[in-house]
Parts: sequence; structure tokens; C-alpha cells
Amino acid sequence: MAGNVTPEKIMELAMGFGGAKVLLSAVEFGLFTELAKGPRDAEGLRAALGLHPRAHRDFLDTLVALGMLEREDGLYRNTEATDLFLDRAKPSYVGGLLEMANARLYPHWGRLSTALKTGKPQNESGGDNNAFDSLYAEPARLKQFLAAMTGASMGAARAIAEVFPWDRYKTMIDIGTAQGCLPVQVALRHKHISGGGFDLAAVRPVFEDYVGSFGLSDCLHFHTGDFFREALPSADVLVMGHILHDWNLDEKRMLLKKAHDALPEGGALIVYESLIDDERRTNVRGLIMSLNMLIETPGGFDYTGADCRGWMAEAGFRESYVTPLTGKDSMVVGIK
Repeated sequence: MAGNVTPEKIMELAMGFGGAKVLLSAVEFGLFTELAKGPRDAEGLRAALGLHPRAHRDFLDTLVALGMLEREDGLYRNTEATDLFLDRAKPSYVGGLLEMANARLYPHWGRLSTALKTGKPQNESGGDNNAFDSLYAEPARLKQFLAAMTGASMGAARAIAEVFPWDRYKTMIDIGTAQGCLPVQVALRHKHISGGGFDLAAVRPVFEDYVGSFGLSDCLHFHTGDFFREALPSADVLVMGHILHDWNLDEKRMLLKKAHDALPEGGALIVYESLIDDERRTNVRGLIMSLNMLIETPGGFDYTGADCRGWMAEAGFRESYVTPLTGKDSMVVGIK
């Protein structure tokens, strides 16, 4: 090799799917939930998870090497992060997103090349239709999808509950709320806030079960509706988390205009995503999420904070700003 140039970074990236699939399989098997009960040796875990003896140690030690497990004196245990976020028995569980990634996204991404050539989705929609129709029609898959949205939103929801000036407002409604992750996190942190979530009718029982598990049914309520066919409910603060990227540019603009119309003077719209950085150079997660929208939707794409602020101005918002949240997520706040 010339100088210090090596192919290591190229090879690590090219084979990155291996580490991802090891983690996804571990979540599928409930490994982290099992270890939340206490440390186990390799044979005990093999028996508990029903693994073949040929490669169970390689599987477990790969997770150690990836930083997902710890091992000491032959006993495996969760890391602090996997114990908190990948134990299904904890309310902080974010593995729903990983379960959906394993069941749906992993095989769909195998057809990325076709999506890039055709511009069409490569999921169960079969091409031009939106996958949401089939997801919402099947209760089991819908429940998995909604849990995945909680996993995708938990970090940002906790951050929004902390950094947004909720003391200036009294009510909020989360548009496209799924299980209600964001309203729950806000209500837990700010007792004076009431409101709830807005979504299609099929989501109601899942939302109500989730909100009820936190004892928040008195202050958080479900609002049934379709944001393409109906006006949005009014509140001091409206939130769209991981919503705008599902839709094409005209649909994005329409949803922002509906939010502006529904807000009172001085009200706020929070839009949060893995925003692509304005120079489109560094936020790999945001760019990959935009490719995921290619695979999943007929016209969706992710965008920069500057893009969103421009659309907000077009919709009538008098001011807007971008605030980083957690990881690669950020929020754009528009003030009416």
C-alpha cells in the first residue's frame, strides 16, 4: 500500500451488515431480556435461547467485541446501555425499532440497488402504494410498527421534554403519535401540560394502553383523524416527529400549512427528525434515513434544518430555529 493508505475503512463499512445482524438477532431472541435477570454462562444462555451448540460462543463473544455485552470469569452480562434500552420488561425499551428492522427493513434494504434504479419502494407495498396501508390493516404488524416508532423517538422525546420551554405553554398534541412516546415523556416531566396524540383510529387502543401504563390517561387523550383529509386539532404546541420525511414535497408543505392554521397566535410547531446537516456531509444517519424513505415510500425524503425552516416560512410561521437533541436527532421549532 502507498504510504499509510489501507482498505480497512472500506472493508469495515462493506461488511457492517454482519455486526448489525448479530445485534438484531440478539434482540429477536430476547438475549438482553434474559440477561437482565442476572449474569449467565455460555451454556446457560445457549439452552435458554434454544441456540445450536456450533456457534453460540462466537455469537455471544461477537456481542462482547461489539460492546453490546460484557464478559467476566466466563459469565455474560448486559452493558449499562443494553440493560436499560434492550430489556423488554423496562419502559425504556427501544428494541421495537430493532425488531422491525430485523423483520422488515433488513430484507428490504437488500433491494436498495433496485430502488436507486427505479425510484420505487421495495417493501410490501409492491411499488407505487404506501406501506402504511398494509401496516395499518394488520393489527400484529401495526403494533410492531408503533412500538418501533417509540424506539425511534425515545431519545428525542426525552430531550424535547427537557430543552423545549414547556413552561410557556399549557397544551400539546402529537401529530402521528403512534404509541404516544412524546406526549408521555412531556407529561411525566411537566405536570401542567395536557393534551395527547392524533392518529388513525386503528392506533387508539395501542395509544391508550401505552399511556395508561404510565398512569397518564387523565391528562393525555387520543384524537382520531387523518391529517390528509381533516384539519389538525388545535393546541398551544403541535409536534410532528418522524412524520414529514414520509411524504413528498407538496405533502410536506401541506402538512406544515395545516399545522400553522391549527395553532393559536404565539403557538409552536415542533418538527423533529434525524435532520441532514445543512452541508449534507456529516449526518450519515439522516442521509441513510432518506434512502430508507426511498425504500419505504413513493415520494418521501429527509431534509436539512434549512429546508424545513424555508418551508415553515412559506407556511406563514413568523420565526423558526433549529436545536440539536440527542445523537443525530434535531428539532425545528416554528412560532406562529
